[in-house]
Amino acid sequence: MKFLTLKAKPLDMETGRHIVVLHEEDAEELGHFPGDRVKLTTQNGTVVAIANTTRRMVRRGEIGTFVEITGNLAIKPGDSVKVRLAPRPQSVTAIRRKMEGHRLSPEDIGAIVKDIADENLTATEMTAFVVAEYIRGMSIDEIVALTRHMVDTGDRLELDAKPVLDVHSIGGVPGNKYALVTVPIVAAAGLTVPKTSSRAITSGAGTADVMEVLANVTFDLDEIGRIVRKVGAILAWGGAVRLAPADDIIIQVERMLGVDPPCQLLASVMSKKLAVGADRVLIDIPAGPGAKVERIEEARSLAHDFIELGHKLNVQIEAAVTYGGQPVGYAVGPALEAREALEALLGRGPGSLVEKATSLAGIMLELGGAVSYGLGRQTAAELLRSGKAYQKMREMIEAQGGDPEVRPEEIEIGEKKEVIPSPSSGYVTQIYNQRVNDIARAAGAPWDKGAGLRILLKEGRKVEKGEPLLEIYAEHETKLDEAINLAKQNPPVKIEGMLLEKFTGSPRVNYL
Repeated sequence: MKFLTLKAKPLDMETGRHIVVLHEEDAEELGHFPGDRVKLTTQNGTVVAIANTTRRMVRRGEIGTFVEITGNLAIKPGDSVKVRLAPRPQSVTAIRRKMEGHRLSPEDIGAIVKDIADENLTATEMTAFVVAEYIRGMSIDEIVALTRHMVDTGDRLELDAKPVLDVHSIGGVPGNKYALVTVPIVAAAGLTVPKTSSRAITSGAGTADVMEVLANVTFDLDEIGRIVRKVGAILAWGGAVRLAPADDIIIQVERMLGVDPPCQLLASVMSKKLAVGADRVLIDIPAGPGAKVERIEEARSLAHDFIELGHKLNVQIEAAVTYGGQPVGYAVGPALEAREALEALLGRGPGSLVEKATSLAGIMLELGGAVSYGLGRQTAAELLRSGKAYQKMREMIEAQGGDPEVRPEEIEIGEKKEVIPSPSSGYVTQIYNQRVNDIARAAGAPWDKGAGLRILLKEGRKVEKGEPLLEIYAEHETKLDEAINLAKQNPPVKIEGMLLEKFTGSPRVNYL
C-alpha cells in the first residue's frame, strides 16, 4: 500500500479527536478524500487519525498534527511521519445494521465501543450510532453488552471494601447538590462510597463543580483509591480518570445533538458505577414539570429498566423517584450551592435539600446493610443531626486538599448582585427549571464559581408586588446584565392570583 513520509508540523489547537491535516497535493497522491482515515507511524508508535486537507495550513511534504496526536506520539517539529491510508473499520457496518433496525451481537457492540474509545470513527459515524440508538433503541441484552464493553475499554478502581455503594441522579433539576450531604451521611455510618461525578452540561452546576469550591476534585485513579481507603468516600470529577472513556465521547455527541437515548443513559450510568467497583447502587430519578423525566409513569418505567439491567450485571439496584418540579433548595451555582450544602450539614439547611438528602441516604444505609429495613431515614437524620455527617465531610474536604475549617459564610460569591422583584401580588404557582438554569449560566455559572442565583420564594408561597423573588450573583458586570435581561424576558417564577380566568358576555343563543 502506498505511503508518504512527511515532516511533522505540530498545531497548537485541541480538537478532542485524533485529527491531522494534509496538503491537498499530498492527499491526492495518497488517493485520500477529506474525512478518510490515515495510519500514522513514527518512532514512538502508530495511531489512526481522521485527515482533512488544506492548501494554506501546511505546505506540501508536511503534516499538521493537532494537540491530541502531537501528545500521543510525542511529536516534535520536523519529525518524520509515515502516512498511509487506513481501511474503514468493520464497526461501521454494524452501525449501519443498527440504523436498519437489526439487533447487534455482543461482538458487534464491542467493535463499535473499541473504535469509539480508540477514536477510529469519524464524527459522522458516531452521530449515526447515537441517532440509531435514539430511533431504534436497544434490547436489554444489547444494553448489557454495551455497558460491559464500555467498562472494559477503560480503567477500574479496585477496592477491598465490601459492599461498595454509589448513588447517581439522572439530573434535570437545578440546585441538585444532594450528594454533598448524602455521601457524608452514608460514609459516617462506615460504608464506602467512591462517588465520581460530572461537571454541568446544561445546568448551573454539577456535583463536581460544587465540590470544587470546597476542595480539589481532579485526581487520578490511584489517588481516588487512596482517599477512599483513608476516609471511606470521595466526591471527585469523573472526567479526570479514564472510566468508560467511550461513554465520555458518546456524551459529547449527544450534547451536540440534544438527545439522550434511554439505552445509552442506562449503559452510561451503569458503566461508570461498575468501573469504580460499586456493587450496590441507588438511582435518583427526579420527576415533575421541567425535569428530564416529567411523567411519573415514565420515571417508574426507567426505574424498572435500571433494576433489570443491574440484575443482569450482578449489581444490586434500588431506584427512588423524587420530586423534580422545582429546584432543590434555593441556591443554584457552584459557590452558592456549596454554602447551602454546608449549611445543611450544620443543621440549618433548607427543608427540600435536607429531606431529599436524608431520604436517599436512608435508602443507601439499608442497601448497604448498615441498618435494618425501615430504619434508614431515621438513622440518616440522626447522623446529620449529631454532626457526624458534617465531621465526615470535613475529613473528605481535608483528604481532597481543601480547608476543613471553612464555614458557609466564608465561601466567596459574586460581588455583582441584582434583586428581581415580583411584578404582581399573588402566589408562586410554578418555577421553570430550565429558565432558572439559563439565568444561572448567563450570570457565569458554572465557570465563574461565584455566579448563580438564589430563589427566595418557592411554590405555594404568597408574594406581594415588589417583594424580592430572586437574587442574581455574578463576577462580571456584563454577565450580570445578561442574566437580568434574561430573567425579565423569561421570568423563571410564575405568579398567579386566586382568580385564574374571567368570562363575560351574553348567554349563548342557538339560532336554528
